[in-house]
Amino acid sequence: MTETMKAAVVTQFQAPLEIQDLPIPTPGPGEVLIKTLYSGVCHTDLHAAHGDWPVKPTPPFIPGHEGAGEVVAVGEGVTELQVGDWAGNAWLWSACGHCEWCQTGRETLCPNAQYGGYTKDGSFGQYMVVDAKFAPRIPKTVDLAAVAPILCAGVTVYKGLKESEVKPGEWVLISGVGGLGHIAVQYAVAMGMRVATVDVDDAKSELARKHGAELTFNAITEGDNLDAKIKEATGGGVHGGLVTAVNGKAFPLAVGALRSGGTVSLVGLPPEAFPLDIFSTVLFGLTIRGSLVGTRKDMEEAIDFFARGLIKPTYKVQPLAEVNEIFDDMIAAKIDGRIVMDMGH
Repeated sequence: MTETMKAAVVTQFQAPLEIQDLPIPTPGPGEVLIKTLYSGVCHTDLHAAHGDWPVKPTPPFIPGHEGAGEVVAVGEGVTELQVGDWAGNAWLWSACGHCEWCQTGRETLCPNAQYGGYTKDGSFGQYMVVDAKFAPRIPKTVDLAAVAPILCAGVTVYKGLKESEVKPGEWVLISGVGGLGHIAVQYAVAMGMRVATVDVDDAKSELARKHGAELTFNAITEGDNLDAKIKEATGGGVHGGLVTAVNGKAFPLAVGALRSGGTVSLVGLPPEAFPLDIFSTVLFGLTIRGSLVGTRKDMEEAIDFFARGLIKPTYKVQPLAEVNEIFDDMIAAKIDGRIVMDMGH
């Protein structure tokens, strides 16, 4: 093993990431060291690098929470993984295991959680340390580059769809067919849901149809009374919704398209607030619910759907050295599906 690794480092907010040679970290008790072979690039990584959110990471740090690779060293007391296993990192890097949320199966809400690529160095480095209890296990039957987007985009939309409480045979509206949304369509179809989508790009709608969406709508060309059009096309409204879009206008539209008793699950994080019609929410018994990534069990299930060939992320592989160009393309909305970085060992 070489003594140093290459990593893309946020040295200050809003500045280009720097490719640096850094010492390879050593796993502590309960931790393992993973040789990162591929890492997906998530919109959250861009927010982290720009310091967009109220609780900010502390530069310098290494972003990334969709890393997949091979365990090359284990720390003291680790029994969950061994050298040679395939594993990854996740947004939920660790949780305390003792608070009321951890004890009731809601570990993503743990107030003492640590976050991959945010409070802990992540997968934009050729090696990364992860908590062995929280590292996603990856079966050796899968393509490591293809599985990377499942570790955040996949588990986030899978959990969000479960939180929508849509049953097989019922309608779900997926708003935004980007890196998360195109995977959400596939999970929804695999879960037996009937899928309608909304986007502002006809090419994204075509991608949604390719993955099994029955109805697709363009929010720009069909914008007038679009919620009413969706209600008519679905026989009274969708039973649930999943908003992956980062456009604030997508949120009231998804709520407006719900049938009585419906639930909309929110996973996209736009900077603005959105208006909520309280009268309709009460009168029609609507539920608006935030959903944050997924638990370790959700992750296991999401990877299993992928491993069985039911989920096929659209992705393109680019080298780690192009990380800043990837961020530029993300800002310009030029990315179809997901970018996965080859870590270039």
